[in-house]
Amino acid sequence: MSQAHFQGRFEVEFKYRLADSDAFRAALAALTPQVMVEDNRERDSYFDTPEHTLAAQGKSLVIRTMQPSGIRLWIVKGPEPDRCEAVNITDTDKAVSMLHTLGYRQVLNIEKRRSIYFVGPFHVTLDHLEGLGDFAELAIMTDDETALPEYRQQLQALATQLGLSPAQLEHSSYRTLCEQVTTQPENTLP
Repeated sequence: MSQAHFQGRFEVEFKYRLADSDAFRAALAALTPQVMVEDNRERDSYFDTPEHTLAAQGKSLVIRTMQPSGIRLWIVKGPEPDRCEAVNITDTDKAVSMLHTLGYRQVLNIEKRRSIYFVGPFHVTLDHLEGLGDFAELAIMTDDETALPEYRQQLQALATQLGLSPAQLEHSSYRTLCEQVTTQPENTLP
């Protein structure tokens, strides 16, 4: 894994809903990306206080496990939209125990099938979430906050190369999308 792709305090990221993931894969293959992982199973466990203090502040605290790659991460996002930091951890059970000791509780689990590719300095992620569909994320991480506007332009150009349109942009996080699905009332027949 190229750790350089995941270094930094800031992440510029664009997420797109895919109507045709095969067409997206073909466009991506034409760019001859470097493969980091393919078809990993990821589980993101979100934690917050009982009062949902982190969510109210626009922050997320996540423990991520990836199989079969074996990668385990502690991730903090927010409160700014581009703020994201992640660190490798070796013992997720101990990390979860520590969070419980500090008063946090698990508030959500999200499972997805994920493939990660590198195209130059950018990482391209292809995700499938059961019940939500297929998504592509184009992103770059950096410590240089002044570079964020230029990276946004470069990622939009990459999106165009990959056949993605602004109409496909998904502005909600996976957390928000999953919470919307779980809070929708069940359909009833008249």
